[in-house]
This record gives sequence, structure tokens and C-alpha cells, in this order.
Amino acid sequence: MMLKTGIAFPDYITSEKPRSSASRHFDKPSNMRVFFMPLLLVLAAVVIFFRLFDLQIIQGSYYRDLSDNNRIRTVVIHAPRGIIFDRNKDPLVFNVPGFRETINGKTRVIDNEKAITLIAQGKKDLEVDALRSYPYKDIFAHVVGYIGQIDKEELKESKFSAYKGGDLIGKMGVEQEYETFLKGIDGKQLLETDSLGKSVRKLGQTDPIPGKDLTFTLDAKLQKTAFEALKNVKKGTVIVSTPNGEVLSMVSKPSFDPNLFTMGQDYRTDPDNNYQTIEQALTDNNNQPLLNRSISGVYPPGSTFKLIVAASGLENKIIDRSYEVEDTGIINVGSFSFSNWYYSQYGRKDGAVDVIKGIKRSNDIFFYKLGEKIGVEKISKTAEKFGLGERLGIDLAGEAAGNVPTPLWKEKEIGEQWYLGDTYHYGIGQGYVLTTPLQVNIWTQAISNEGIIYKPHLLMNTKPMVFKKDLLSPDSADLIRQGMVESCSPGGVAWPLFNFTVKNEKLKVDGKNFLEAPQSTTSGSFKDYRKISIACKTGTAQHGTEKTLPHAWITLFAPAYDPQIIVTVLAEESGEGSNIATPIAKKVLEEWFSRE
Repeated sequence: MMLKTGIAFPDYITSEKPRSSASRHFDKPSNMRVFFMPLLLVLAAVVIFFRLFDLQIIQGSYYRDLSDNNRIRTVVIHAPRGIIFDRNKDPLVFNVPGFRETINGKTRVIDNEKAITLIAQGKKDLEVDALRSYPYKDIFAHVVGYIGQIDKEELKESKFSAYKGGDLIGKMGVEQEYETFLKGIDGKQLLETDSLGKSVRKLGQTDPIPGKDLTFTLDAKLQKTAFEALKNVKKGTVIVSTPNGEVLSMVSKPSFDPNLFTMGQDYRTDPDNNYQTIEQALTDNNNQPLLNRSISGVYPPGSTFKLIVAASGLENKIIDRSYEVEDTGIINVGSFSFSNWYYSQYGRKDGAVDVIKGIKRSNDIFFYKLGEKIGVEKISKTAEKFGLGERLGIDLAGEAAGNVPTPLWKEKEIGEQWYLGDTYHYGIGQGYVLTTPLQVNIWTQAISNEGIIYKPHLLMNTKPMVFKKDLLSPDSADLIRQGMVESCSPGGVAWPLFNFTVKNEKLKVDGKNFLEAPQSTTSGSFKDYRKISIACKTGTAQHGTEKTLPHAWITLFAPAYDPQIIVTVLAEESGEGSNIATPIAKKVLEEWFSRE
């Protein structure tokens, strides 16, 4: 129906039918808006609840630890290493106050003076530590060693399973060999800090356990004497031991100051030291100052090897006391000639030579022919029995085995057969035989002990361990000893040791080991002097070219019939053993036997 228009309604308004109930669904959006906000709040509450549950329950321990780490700081208290003593309780190393810091995983040690400067500049992450100081510097460098930061490869080794990056460990010498004893157990301190990292209070502390102090067989005074005796030798070594295997002295040159590695970058060594920095010592590939020549260097032993050849002939019953060789001065083999040193230098001969005279005069002709008579195989077997060609097991890392040649070895390694000339060279300690100075010292010990070798060792109070035995019969030992005694006596070759005498009235004259000294050499106080019997063998080992100076050797024990010490000296590329090595050994003997 159309409504009537009037003043109150415009004429475009019409009437419509009322909307049906079906049309009321268009009001639902407004109803949803009524329920949406409460639903959203409920969902937000659930999310917050589960997030709080995750933070407080599931990950609660993680965040508590994180909070504690921000509030609690752990400071490592580094344990001091054990002290190394010589046999007389003279310390060979000290622990001095210092600091360390770690930068990009690299540990750097800092002395007190440098640390004070850094702290004054605001440095806060320095760790208190005990720095390793070596008072004897280069004198004991090779045998005592030094410490340094553990590297990645070392961390993979099972023996370092308890170590962590940045730890300092022994890198050489007894510092390395006895690391597990010398290194202590670090302690720690728990500190509460504020938001700025400043310490508020100490919450607790675990004290460090210092490393174990160790005493070694070394003799500091004897070591110093041996080192000074080598002062004019550029490269060489001195080893002094006792008949039961205790090492009294082990010097190697050139040497280095181990404090360069342990006392921080500001440390300055003595001006006369050849190496002023670590880099100089590490990069000198020609002289190799970090090489312990006593145990790691291998050399032709020269005439010192004649002792092994003599032992081989006697023990294999090939010769006896009556065996003689006529010194012809020179032996010709085809186009090759093999001469005796006495003939080459002075044009003279030694006449009929037996084993005693052969050792006394170091007669090459005798040992050429003896080597030929014995044969290379038997000489090599004897050499191996005396410890050549294998490591002796001294308690130091880096020991070399040397080389004992055979015809099979030469064919395999060089591709040539063994010739008679090779045997001649072998008989006088030349050619392919290579030994360490320690091995020379050890086979000298065997003669002093009448065929027994004790394992060389450095740790004091170690029970002597028999390494080899039954190497010499008493008769063989006596013959070789007699030749060595005469070598150090007038008519022999070790002229600096003729009538060796020291002033020491406490040495009891027995007519064999200690004798009354000739009055003409001791003036009015001759009664205080003693002549000491010495058994020695010199060596002059050719190597390189004809223009290269030979290695100078001497090995000896004294007194000759009741030995106290065994001394072996090697001076590389220096000249003859009698002229170069023997005076060095003499200074060692003077130090030892002059003691009250």
C-alpha cells in the first residue's frame, strides 16, 4: 500500500513488508565481535602460560646457569709446577710470580712489571700464574728443557685428556718426560660480580695442588764445568755418567736460553748468547740449537769403535792376546789404499801390533786386518749386543738409534754389494756405521763393568736396571782396559792425559787407581797430589769432503780399575780427538777428582 505523502515524509518513502527471520543472519558479524576479544585474551594467556612453563620449568636450569654465569665468575688458580733439583738438591728451575692472558686461544705469559703496566691501563682478564725461570739458562737447556702452550695435536693424545687449550706443558727434556709429575692440579675461585663485572664477594675456593718436586742424577757443578769446557767448540756434546747408568752431565752445543720461552716477551737474555729471540733459535737450521746432540745426533764414531771390534774378535774367539799384525803403514786393495794415521802424518810405523798395542796406538792397520778376519756380520752382531742400532731407553724424548750396517743393509739401502774396503772402513769406525754420543758412552760403560750395561737414566733413586750383560769375559775386559790405560799413558795417543794429576789429599793412594804424583810436577806440596789412572780411547772421524774437518772424539772411564765416572766428548768438525776432545775431558776429570 502506498502511504500518503505529507509534510513529515518525503515523497520517495515507500512502505515495505517486514523482514523475515531468514534475513536476520546478517547480524552474526556483530555477535562474533562480541566473542573475539575474550577468545584472543584466552589464547594469549595460554601462550604466555606455556612460554612461562618453558622458561621456568623446561629451560629453567639453563637460564639459571646463564644468570649465575653473569653473576658468578670462576677464576682459575694455576698450580705451580714441581721444582727440578740436581743430585745435591741444587734447584735447576724456579717458579717466579707472573701472569698469563689468553688472546684468540693463544696463551701469553707476562712478567710482573709488564702486568702492572697492563693493569694500570685497565686490563682485567689477566690470570695470576707462576712463571718458569731457569737460573742456569743455556747450560741445562737440553736436559732440563722448557714449557710451552699445548697444541691441538697434543690435546688429541690420551695422556693429555685432562688438559685444555691454553695449558702449559713440558716441551723438552725432563720437563716433557716427567710432565705428569711436575704439573700440579689447578684450583679455582668463585666470585660474585655486579652488573659491571666488578667483584662483590668470594663465594668459595678450591686450592691448587702443586706439582711434585723431583730430584735428578745431574750434577750442576759438573754440568757447568762441561759447558765451559766446550766454549771454543761450535757444535758438540759432553756426557758424564756413572758405571750404574746415572747421568751426571749432559751438555749440547750450540745451546739456547729456555727463559725466552717462559719469561714473557720482555725477557732479555745475556748479550753474549747466540740467540736473543725465540725466532732466531727456531730458524737456525744449520746449527740446530734445539737438537740434543747427546741423544739425537748420529755420527761416525771413528776410532772409539775399535773397542767394539776388539771385543768382537776376542769374544768370538777369533783372536787372543797373542794375535799380532805387522804395521805396513799402508794396505793397497786394487786402486785403493788404506793407510795408518801414524804413517800418513809422520811416515812411521808401529811394528808388530797386538790388541793392547792396537788400542794404545789406535793403529789402523791392525783394525783393518782384524775387521777383515772377523767379518762384517760378526762385527755387527757384537755392535748390536753392545746397544748400537737401537734406542737405549734413557728417560728423555728424541733418542736416535743410529745405524749398524750389514751387506744386506747396503744392498737394500744403497743398491750396492759390500766390498772389502767397506770392511776396512767399518773396522775403524768409518763408513756406514752411525752412533749417538750416548751409545759411545754406554759401550765404554760395558768395558768398565766387565760386560754389563745399565740402562742410562736421569731420575734419582731409580734402581739400576741391567740393560745388557755377559758382553765380555774377564780376560777380554782386562785386555781392552789395558789398551785403554796405555792409550792415556806416555807412548799412547791421548797426550793431554799423560800422568794426569790432581791436588786432593783425600784420595787414598792404592798403587792402582790413585798413585803418588811425581815430585817434579808438584813442587813442595807434592804430598797433596794424586796421579789418577785413566782408561781412554780417542777417535778422529772423517765425514763430508776432504776439506771438512773431522769430528773429534774421546771416551774414557776413571779410575781405570775402580771406575767412578765415564766421560764421552764429541766436538763436531773440530780436528783430531787427542788435540780437541781430550783437553775438554781433562777439565771434567779435574773438576770431579779435585772435590774434597
